[in-house]
Amino acid sequence: MTAETIIQTDRVSRDYPIGKAKIHALREVSISIQKGEFVALMGPSGSGKTTLLHILGCLDTPTAGSYTLEGREVSRLTRSERARLRNQRIGFIFQSFNLLPRLSALDNVALPRLYGGKAEKPRQHAAQILERVGLSERARHLPNELSGGERQRVGIARALVMNPAIILADEPTGNLDSVTSSEIMTLLAEISHAGVTILMVTHDHDVAAYAKRVLHMRDGKILQE
Repeated sequence: MTAETIIQTDRVSRDYPIGKAKIHALREVSISIQKGEFVALMGPSGSGKTTLLHILGCLDTPTAGSYTLEGREVSRLTRSERARLRNQRIGFIFQSFNLLPRLSALDNVALPRLYGGKAEKPRQHAAQILERVGLSERARHLPNELSGGERQRVGIARALVMNPAIILADEPTGNLDSVTSSEIMTLLAEISHAGVTILMVTHDHDVAAYAKRVLHMRDGKILQE
């Protein structure tokens, strides 16, 4: 059986004008990621990792080339269509957690469903996801009442709550100690084994080892695919 392609980029480039000069952040990047894959993206600062992640997350658009998500050509969508796709089909995990400080863990997780128009029993669904990541007993706590690892688990639950096609994780263990990092990566590996597609940016080789495939970037290009 042929694996289903979730992410496909074809010679994607991204340029940024700086005065009369031009910064080539991405140079004809072509990648293919299959459903259920866990892929790590590594490279030095300035290699283009974040730019690529922003394009795959529908936060930016390429200067040239095409990006297809679940068979849909993203580059041709309007801004509002990209925003809808981002909310409904893409989950984000951030290094700094990005939780709203005045909302409980439960309400932080439920928020994407409210934004996405899936307002029917959003907290009930959020509670189920929190239980999945082992945080049901901390659902009513505010972010400042949680440890770093617990906050990242809330971030993972929030990324999962819309049942996305892909999860994009940007240095998900960057603010965590080694023991907590191992716990978070074990959780992400379990989520991947359950069939969720994950693309993760990391500088840490130990973290990248949890992925099934590693892509390396330098100077806006993929060095190996």
